[in-house]
Amino acid sequence: QVQLVESGGGLVQAGGSLRLSCQDSGRTFSQYTMGWFRQALGKEREFVAAISRIGNSAYYEDSVKGRFTISRDNAKNTLYLQMNSLKPEDTADYVCAASKTYLAQHPQAYEYWGQGTQVTVSS
Repeated sequence: QVQLVESGGGLVQAGGSLRLSCQDSGRTFSQYTMGWFRQALGKEREFVAAISRIGNSAYYEDSVKGRFTISRDNAKNTLYLQMNSLKPEDTADYVCAASKTYLAQHPQAYEYWGQGTQVTVSS
């Protein structure tokens, strides 16, 4: 069973940085591709980034490439999202999720979801 809890969200000025964390309290974290999604108010959930089970491969949505970095520490059952050069359009609820599909990008490929952490970027 995978149980995901996000943390690290908050309010930051444009150009600033935040690091999100996603902790899994289960015992199978390393068996899953992990992903980050975000949902802005009034918009559909969108893919942000995904990382392979052992962390050697990652995939990013175009608008975050070069600014965001996804990583994981399987010994700590923790997923991270380092977000730099933040923009107001990055404002959203950020959610982590677990999938059995390699570097999955579609929400339907993800089996387990966290509750989300809010990121607000002021201009």
